[in-house]
Amino acid sequence: MAKRRLKNKKIRFVAVGAALATGGAIVALLPSANAADAKTPEQIMTMCERSAVVSGKQRSVSDFGGAFADGFQADNCDYVETNFETFDGPTEKSSIDFPNCEPNATEPAKVSISWSATAAQGQGKYTATQQGAGGGLFGFLSGSWLKHKGTLDMTVKSATASDTEQREVPVGKVLHMEFTPKIQRMTGEWRVRIDADPGSFAVNPSPEQNFVAPEVVTGPVVLPGAAGGPGVVDGTSKAVLEDC
Repeated sequence: MAKRRLKNKKIRFVAVGAALATGGAIVALLPSANAADAKTPEQIMTMCERSAVVSGKQRSVSDFGGAFADGFQADNCDYVETNFETFDGPTEKSSIDFPNCEPNATEPAKVSISWSATAAQGQGKYTATQQGAGGGLFGFLSGSWLKHKGTLDMTVKSATASDTEQREVPVGKVLHMEFTPKIQRMTGEWRVRIDADPGSFAVNPSPEQNFVAPEVVTGPVVLPGAAGGPGVVDGTSKAVLEDC
């Protein structure tokens, strides 16, 4: 199978930790490496997409839409998780308004409020839900993602929280519901490796080469659904009162 020969120069790229938070320099080149061989994160992700093995799964060139003669750009690509955190997402209005603003109103209005809020599955920093002919690398993140309790399957693009509540609207007030979802963020690295090549009569040997690109994926925390139904978004709902 065709395989690209690379320069006889050992190089290693490392993710700059601060870049994950600041969006600054993403990949740095060690001083011993040749700057001409520098790869952008996008180029590294293309190599990962076209690796012979991704997260332990042996692949075919057809998995990324390649032809037999194209071969693989790298021998192995693994995702390694480095951090996982949860936090409150943005608060959004989740119901219509329920006013109690009639001029002759003297008593609180009792209402049944149905509300609904949807939280979308986030895409990765360099991966998307659909990327490449075989669905891309996003699906390979599921193993790490689902090991955390209450997470949304990455094959699902969104999850919803909803309920119906009995509330009282005081005179002169307008009531609506708001929902704040729980969000989770997984940070890690895609590590791409090109194995050492002993060379041949016509080709110089080359050492092992390693490349790293950062990855950040966000999505809603999901609670188990009732009676085997789909999971629902975890979060906090509250009633908000405003003047008429």
